[in-house]
Amino acid sequence: MDYTLDRREFGIASAAFVGGLFLNGRCDVQAEERSLTEKRLVRLGINGLARAPEMNYFADGHRGAAMISAHMMCVNNKFDDAAAARIVELFNLNWATSKLCKPFPEGDPVKDATERVGKSLAKGGGVLRQVGHDAIFAMHAIKAFRMLPETATPERVDGVCKLIEAFKPWRDVKPDNSIDPPKFKDDAAASRFILKEASNAIDRFVGFGQGFAGHMLTFGQSLVELAAMGDVEWAESCRTAFRKYVTVTRMGPQPDDRKIMDHKFSKLRPDDTEYWKKRGAKTIGIGHVFKYPFAYYDLIARAKDPELEKEFDTKAWQLF
Repeated sequence: MDYTLDRREFGIASAAFVGGLFLNGRCDVQAEERSLTEKRLVRLGINGLARAPEMNYFADGHRGAAMISAHMMCVNNKFDDAAAARIVELFNLNWATSKLCKPFPEGDPVKDATERVGKSLAKGGGVLRQVGHDAIFAMHAIKAFRMLPETATPERVDGVCKLIEAFKPWRDVKPDNSIDPPKFKDDAAASRFILKEASNAIDRFVGFGQGFAGHMLTFGQSLVELAAMGDVEWAESCRTAFRKYVTVTRMGPQPDDRKIMDHKFSKLRPDDTEYWKKRGAKTIGIGHVFKYPFAYYDLIARAKDPELEKEFDTKAWQLF
């Protein structure tokens, strides 16, 4: 994806600035910093990922990744100006000024930053660790370091590696021998596989929340994204763990799984501006509201399967 400045992104940036002025009803001196073209959310996100091990590695890692996801979701899908402005405002209202996102000391970037992150991920050795978040956060960090090479300082790289290695085994079952996803570098076939599994998981977990379906999207998309960036070895190092996750989701709810109230039906989707306008200022949780749709739209674009997209859209309200 080319993140150079173009007229479209300039428009988004301008809307983020103007939106900051009008949504807050005052002249906000920080509004100028809201430009997506400057990748501010990416910078805040990598700060969050790197600092998460010092805080709540699981929840705060989610928050860091969510900011990077939100930037890519807005730019990749050309969200309109009003939607982009509202999304930026939500981060400003919740996490942007928190300890999690504070700057790190600047310095010379680590030359092998992404390789170090990839090796930390590969250390997992096929173990399914906390719903695949080691892979999800590794992909986001690698993406961020490549988008903003100057952020790959020793402190940030060390923090990201600690975060990835902090994840613990979770439902690390033996993978079903029949589960054999396409190679992750075959992004169309792999994306169709992931979307189909997520669609089926939505049906299985009605009444139990949609974390299983949502993380099928984010875990799977992170491996497709890694392979698309050329990091095929690191993506494939997670194949066994991903097969284990598919095995777990195909089992459906277990006796000790917590029941969760389903979402109310809505025709709105995250690519609708009204979806973000109606979202309350304190309703972003730990960031799944950004990470799930980012992964979904990316996989849909890669899959190029209108029938599968139509099938998923009929039930997407349960996830988003």
